[in-house]
Amino acid sequence: MSVKNLDDLLGEGVQGRYVLVRSDLNVPLDGERITDDGRVRAALPTIKKLADAGAKVVVTAHLGRPKGEPDPKYTLAPVAKRLSELLGAEVALAGDLVGESAKALTGGLADGGVVLLENVRFDARETSKDAVDRSELAAELGALVPGGAFVSDGFGVVHRKQASVYEVASVLPAYAGGLVLAELDVLKKLTDDVKRPYVVVLGGAKVSDKLGVIANLLTKVDRLLIGGGMAYTFLKAQGHEVGNSLLQADQLDQVKGFLAEAEKRGVELVLPVDVLAATGFAADAEHEVVEATAIPADREGLDIGPKTRELFASKLADAATVFWNGPMGVFEFEAFSGGTRAVAEALVKSDAFTVVGGGDSAAAVRQLGLPEDGFSHISTGGGASLEYLEGKELPGVVALEGSN
Repeated sequence: MSVKNLDDLLGEGVQGRYVLVRSDLNVPLDGERITDDGRVRAALPTIKKLADAGAKVVVTAHLGRPKGEPDPKYTLAPVAKRLSELLGAEVALAGDLVGESAKALTGGLADGGVVLLENVRFDARETSKDAVDRSELAAELGALVPGGAFVSDGFGVVHRKQASVYEVASVLPAYAGGLVLAELDVLKKLTDDVKRPYVVVLGGAKVSDKLGVIANLLTKVDRLLIGGGMAYTFLKAQGHEVGNSLLQADQLDQVKGFLAEAEKRGVELVLPVDVLAATGFAADAEHEVVEATAIPADREGLDIGPKTRELFASKLADAATVFWNGPMGVFEFEAFSGGTRAVAEALVKSDAFTVVGGGDSAAAVRQLGLPEDGFSHISTGGGASLEYLEGKELPGVVALEGSN
């Protein structure tokens, strides 16, 4: 990838110069409390390097999915507070994105100071399908940082063609941040000259979310382990009863095609052999372990069972490269977190190059109290990782390449 990076920008000198940083600060909240600050911590190194070098740092980011207008539920105030704590210096939050508050705070920014603009998705132009709208917002963001530069460091959004990710790279001299470069370097290890055996573990709720990535991975992996809610569509495609388990009936033909393609290519496709079948979707639901091929009609699978946990661990034991995306069950409920924990612990014990593909998988690692340094890499962008592995171009990366 031929792009200028953060080190290039620092080498040019940033003392007293404005730098607009697109970070991914889309953290889960419980009211005003951040329940997982992983993305804030991941964004910190680039922001700190720029601030320490004397740049006037203006950070833009989104939180949640507001409907293109201000919504107090999605304010970045809790993020500004946490960023201030981690940075050890106040990070002022603008009361708007490109309005009077943003102009006043950025205009008065001292060298080495950091300002966080309010949620970029409070402006409908950010996610507009009209490139003219997005370009207009990008120009206004650029006007906040006269003579400045743009650093793209929000890996979790580089698969989006949005104003603060894509168009802004044509408004300002653009550079890849350290986080984006690190993520892309890891993904290349999963696609170019992969060390084998190469094992991928996919979970999560829906097969439809991962159609493209499954199709592409079947041409690359040695072994594919399927758990989580999506496993029941695979089991149904094999003709088994899945009871009230999550099922995407409209994907059955597609899944039958995947099963046939795996067999044709000699890819070992491993499905659950037992599950925790519950009377309903609740943390305290009565449940029992049943064979995956005989789930009672009035029960739903909420986690992989003990035999499957052992099976999956054995299929990971000899791996040289592992990519894991998606929980094995409803890990948010303690009773149904054991499958996800078992897969994570198998990766921690492994000598393989292990990558956790962001999203719920990364959240599960932290929620279950597992050591983050037990994995080779924990991604900050589940969607971006999957699109890269699907073989798609990432617009935010294309924009960086086009600006140099």
